[in-house]
Amino acid sequence: MRARATVWLLASALLGSCSVVGAPAGGPPETAPPPRARPEPADPPSAEARRVGAEAGPTRRFGEVRGLWVVRTTLSTPDGVRAMVAEAEAGGFNTLLVQVRGRGDAYYASRWEPPAEGLSDQPSFDPLALVIREAHQRGMAVHAWVNTYLVWSGPTLPRSPRHMVNAHPDWLAVPRSLARDLWDVDPAEPRFADALLRYAAQNPQTVEGMFSSPSDPGVQERVYDVWMDLAERYELDGIHFDYVRFPSAEYDYSRGALDRFRAWVRPRLTPARWSGLDEAYRRDPFAFTDALPGPWGEFRRAQVTDLVERVYHGVKARRPDMLVSAAVFSDVDDAYRSRFQDWRRWLDEGFVDVVVPMAYTPRNALFQAQVREAAVSAGRQDRIWAGIGAYLNGYDGTLDKIDIARREGAGGVVLFSYDWASTEGSPTGSVPFLERIGRARFGGN
Repeated sequence: MRARATVWLLASALLGSCSVVGAPAGGPPETAPPPRARPEPADPPSAEARRVGAEAGPTRRFGEVRGLWVVRTTLSTPDGVRAMVAEAEAGGFNTLLVQVRGRGDAYYASRWEPPAEGLSDQPSFDPLALVIREAHQRGMAVHAWVNTYLVWSGPTLPRSPRHMVNAHPDWLAVPRSLARDLWDVDPAEPRFADALLRYAAQNPQTVEGMFSSPSDPGVQERVYDVWMDLAERYELDGIHFDYVRFPSAEYDYSRGALDRFRAWVRPRLTPARWSGLDEAYRRDPFAFTDALPGPWGEFRRAQVTDLVERVYHGVKARRPDMLVSAAVFSDVDDAYRSRFQDWRRWLDEGFVDVVVPMAYTPRNALFQAQVREAAVSAGRQDRIWAGIGAYLNGYDGTLDKIDIARREGAGGVVLFSYDWASTEGSPTGSVPFLERIGRARFGGN
């Protein structure tokens, strides 16, 4: 989701402790664990695992997925979680995508990352475990929504020394306009992260916050570990990629990324071409990227796609029945060119089960075109869930988009977001927005 589409709410104080049935044994570690804590399963998954997934299909539990994206602030208290699940059920929704990794932190008992700052005074509370318990009792599916490369946003840096921004500033992505200034700056120096935070604050229309570098091996390993942790320890129905892309073509010009591109492209060049560019690189960090724009774009797409493929195989090796989905830019060409998000290939090659194009527009014709294009790319319409920006459409517009998605044969719809619907979308004294939608389209109570 776009960070500017949501409003950060201060987490309310917990009134009492909550013991959650089904929570993983033990709390988050006091210090970061080593990079590898488990044996790697065989990759790719077995033929049997592929068969199970193919035969079941992405809408196997429901004839139509009726989903809600639930932003992390709703997960800040047990009462908030219970109210959310009850409201979703009353509206006839059957699938919850809950944001458990919002900004490089955790709304669950993570082995790898610090608890979200909104949970700092509730060490025994595991929001994800409570969502699973409450939702499964009602026959609803739960998917863990994981923000991939977006790792921080806000006026100040995260407080926890374990947070990626503080523990591994060398893993952060850099915009081109800062690359020369930061080229010789040690990432451990405070001014490095401060410059990236300030840049994000000054450019909210093009970047949602601080991003990690998709090509960094440490970032790739961390994201993989987060996914496997969730797949192994929680009775989830699925896990959901978000921000699995570059923020824009302006990124990533970090020194590490440029060095990795230089090494990646070398086998493609003649010795003379390599020698000339390498000599220029000593004076100009953009020598390779400016001379080779095609390979530079290919390199960046490959970093994202390779991670998606690896994560998918890792999940299926452990849980063949678990659904892997991704929120993607609805403009497939912009996603490919400017975000390096090649989601058509992910569908073609079976690296995801479902994509959810974020067709956030009040325009019915544009929404229909984007859903139709996604369905054509998917080959199978049940591999598409249409993402609807309820916050832009209001009640009537949201009903229109649900009708269009159904006519286009989408396997379901996902509304962004529960948090808007339960606050701005439901003025005091009115029938709750989700209940109105449910009565009109989902057979809600």
